[in-house]
Amino acid sequence: MNLRFENVTMRYGQQSALDDFSLSVDKVRCVALIGPSGGGKSTTLRLLAGLEIPSSGSIQINGTEIGLSEPQRLAYRKRIGVVFQAFNLFPHFDALTNVALPLEKVHGYSLSASIEKAESILDQFQLSEHRFKKPAELSGGQNQRVAIARALAPDPDTIFLDEPTSALDPEMTAEVLDAIEKLIEAQKDLVIATHQMGLARHAADQIAIIAEGKLVETGPAAQVIENPQSPRSQKFLGACLNF
Repeated sequence: MNLRFENVTMRYGQQSALDDFSLSVDKVRCVALIGPSGGGKSTTLRLLAGLEIPSSGSIQINGTEIGLSEPQRLAYRKRIGVVFQAFNLFPHFDALTNVALPLEKVHGYSLSASIEKAESILDQFQLSEHRFKKPAELSGGQNQRVAIARALAPDPDTIFLDEPTSALDPEMTAEVLDAIEKLIEAQKDLVIATHQMGLARHAADQIAIIAEGKLVETGPAAQVIENPQSPRSQKFLGACLNF
């Protein structure tokens, strides 16, 4: 996976979430975006996923610029998967329908094919026995695994995960880490926005630290976490690892 941000600014009213932000990442499987809350990592992920349009600048993934028009972004979003912090599952549908419905309505699967594919994906994530349960009947870790299964089901080029473990206790976090490991084993390109260093160290081969809307530091995961070079990185990682 190759990513390029060139002089990207993202404003919400008078506030800049990203300010003349540039990032270049080449030939990696998984990138973790880390940094303080409100620093711009989730905005960076949402821009990469085509969910937001930058105020200025350009963004490329694997050599192709993410288009600014709605038809271009809709076509792009059909080729990716997104896992949200709050799961974003349909509360009135069971797990099977949550996975199958987008396959039928968005990706053109027949009803029978969408159900067959959904059942297969849920089985991969040890969720078969829960397939007829609604989100309110599942644990947080199970809901997040359903959300990851839904993102993987249409066989996307890239999967984006926004704070996938932030609302979970350690046991549920372990469930989700196992699900992310399955994505890595499936040779999927991943971009993860997270504040949890354990997840970044475990999953990512490259890390980008983002703070105050700027790229602070980027490099191999172990190198950045264990030997950060910039004072801002040292301050952030010192606070995280000493917490």
